[in-house]
Amino acid sequence: MNTLHAGHLVMVDIQGTTLSTDTATFLREQQIRGVCLFRPNLGSEAEVKQLVADLREAMGPHALIAIDQEGGSVARATFLPQAPAAMGLGAISDTAAAEAEAEAAGAMVARGLRGLGINWNFAPVLDVNNNPANPVIAERSFGAEPQRVARLAAAWMRGSLREGVACCVKHFPGHGDTHTDSHHALPTVDKSLAELEALELIPFRALAARAPALMTAHIVYPQLDAEHPATMSRRVLTGLLRESIGYRGVVISDALMMKAVHDRYGHERGAVLTLQAGADMALAQGSRADQQAALDAIASALQDGRLARAQMEAARARLEALAEAYPAGARPCSSAQRSNDEAWAQAAWARGLTALGGARPPRPGSALRVVTQDRVDTDGVSEAGASAEQVATLFAAFPDVDLLRVPDLPRFDPATLPRDGRQVVLVSNHRRRYAPPAIGWAPDLHLALWNPFQAADIAAPAVLTWGYAEPALAALRAWLEGRAEATGVPPVALATHPR
Repeated sequence: MNTLHAGHLVMVDIQGTTLSTDTATFLREQQIRGVCLFRPNLGSEAEVKQLVADLREAMGPHALIAIDQEGGSVARATFLPQAPAAMGLGAISDTAAAEAEAEAAGAMVARGLRGLGINWNFAPVLDVNNNPANPVIAERSFGAEPQRVARLAAAWMRGSLREGVACCVKHFPGHGDTHTDSHHALPTVDKSLAELEALELIPFRALAARAPALMTAHIVYPQLDAEHPATMSRRVLTGLLRESIGYRGVVISDALMMKAVHDRYGHERGAVLTLQAGADMALAQGSRADQQAALDAIASALQDGRLARAQMEAARARLEALAEAYPAGARPCSSAQRSNDEAWAQAAWARGLTALGGARPPRPGSALRVVTQDRVDTDGVSEAGASAEQVATLFAAFPDVDLLRVPDLPRFDPATLPRDGRQVVLVSNHRRRYAPPAIGWAPDLHLALWNPFQAADIAAPAVLTWGYAEPALAALRAWLEGRAEATGVPPVALATHPR
């Protein structure tokens, strides 16, 4: 066996839509195992295929080329057929039908990724979203009932694995009950092990024997480990995950550049701690200096024994087995299959469309005032939200529409609206929950394009799309024009406001 190298245990990100000579040299010299692609890396479909081919050539046959392609708002390759968000699939009330749709979604996503040559998808989400104030999970979860989350996630994963793309369930041991986004600060979930076993851990236990890979959560669970977040906790990753649950697949840290851990540990200490804790791979995104710092720290810890060599050899073996089972390299999808996938996606988004409080479309010919946020930039986790221009297309069939573009919709003061008899339609095209004075506002209709929990903030009948990809907007447009029904049932508890 080749000498164990720090790079065998590390995944990095890269700059640009092409592989520069300098970056290729870095990947080869450091023997980097994996690269995660993000929105800035994705040019045209042809450019992505070339980039992935170049990465595989630089890293070799055991390359792991990853992406976040969950569906819904977290879908980096937007030129591929867009799958509904997990909660949109969960909104299909019949569980058997929802499972079938989830399996089809996982397969469709994987076909698109394999066509690019990508072999690892950081999905599906196993978090049980039981906290309406959660700022980062929400519609990314299949719902609030853990057994159903497990069934739908298992189905999604079956579809992906059948099409040759490794899944990575996340975020262990559960990110559904947080008030804080770990991209910006370190959350705490103060639950006992018994409480976690009764909710958050149910999907992870259910899928432990089938999930080829798992991603950690940057969350402190003080009743399990008061000192370290799960990503750096041996009690959590080894004691709970490996020994109690018996998980034998690959464990990768969430990104070490996230403020939840970077501000506290830095790349150097964070990379060593997560591997000591039981992870097989450190996700060391960031600048070249940060990446090199992580590599140097791992190399030093291997040299002086802080990282047990037998444990790290086992980690390397798991990573190599994953790459052998799901090799990188493009497997083109036929044009007929792509057309079928596009049609399926359109129908799937429509099946999840959900009406609350007896919501009804505006009468044809109504004079409308549509209030929406002017633009919603990407936050680095989710793609950019629907723009005001995209919102306007929803109302193309209505002859008299006054579009009010607001810079910060969650804090909009509805008292500033003119009282001129127009029906007021609020279109929530952003993720954040509402705040005073907007909270409690009662427009005639509320269209929530993203975070379903916004329905509790606005005292109006609502329609939920669970996302804002073009198929979602097309389904909503059909409903507004009276050409479609909204038959979905929320898989989480949501307030209704009948009118």
